Amino acid sequence: MTVHGPSVAQSTYRKLRHNIIFGLLPPDTRLRLEDLREPYGASIPTLREVLNRLASEGLVVAEDQRGFAVAPISVSNLLELANLRKLLELHALELSFAAGDTEWESRVVAAHHKLSRIEKRMMAGEACDRTEWKRYDFEFHKVMIEGCGSGELMAAHGAAFDKYLRYQMLFLTFRGAVAADEHQALLEAAVTRDISRARDVLTRHIDGGVEHALAAYRAQQKAPETIPGA
Repeated sequence: MTVHGPSVAQSTYRKLRHNIIFGLLPPDTRLRLEDLREPYGASIPTLREVLNRLASEGLVVAEDQRGFAVAPISVSNLLELANLRKLLELHALELSFAAGDTEWESRVVAAHHKLSRIEKRMMAGEACDRTEWKRYDFEFHKVMIEGCGSGELMAAHGAAFDKYLRYQMLFLTFRGAVAADEHQALLEAAVTRDISRARDVLTRHIDGGVEHALAAYRAQQKAPETIPGA
């Protein structure tokens, strides 16, 4: 049964966005309005409004006379997003280190504690929810830069990170001790306000994640020389 009300559009938007970012709706999936109506409990006009909104964010593409589809992926787009993330996050990190107070520092420590706990479980071989892992990962990186004091910068970073996260959920598995050690190094740099070390570690962290994701993609495709967008 279709539900109507002022909160339906926002609820549908959140659900669809989550399902796209976390890979439940894979790239190039056709998004037929009739097929979405029942599972999302939204009317056709509401779904069209939501999909147009997601299209404006680059997560959905509008196909002329054919409806909508989940945005495709490519190596070139992943590299572009990684470079944009570095540009925004490194700048925000510098501002955050300069302006961050004791409260900010305590939030960084708390966010790292949650992330490190799940990383230790994963390194011990426990089966963990990848969505939970990436949520803690995002929270840690977000808290690290939220001391920057710029809402616009945080919004731009969040939008870029969400698109980047889509690739991570599709192709990135936990890099083990390497990633955990980088997160620990970022925490130590934040506590000591060592921006030089933080910039170096964060750059290696993002570049390492991209290389890992590309290797996983090549392994899945079993055709190293025929990656779309390369």
